[in-house]
Amino acid sequence: MADVDRFICEEVFRRLDDYLDRELSAEEMRLVREHIDTCAACAAEHRFEREILEDVKVKLRRIAMPAGLLDKVHAAILRAQAEAPP
Repeated sequence: MADVDRFICEEVFRRLDDYLDRELSAEEMRLVREHIDTCAACAAEHRFEREILEDVKVKLRRIAMPAGLLDKVHAAILRAQAEAPP
């Protein structure tokens, strides 16, 4: 990424999902936050996407995990690790 002093709306919009997931570098997080703090349109989009993400999380917590799922996932991870090249 080139050195920038601030992001434009298009750059913020492209990074918004990663921003919400905290998957950006510290500098990118700062630039997105600064832009959201000064741009009403991007702040509204951020609020909308954040609310959707929170709603999905709440709904997922209400779904009971099928019996044995955790054991199946753990076994699949162990198989994948065993099959992975060193």
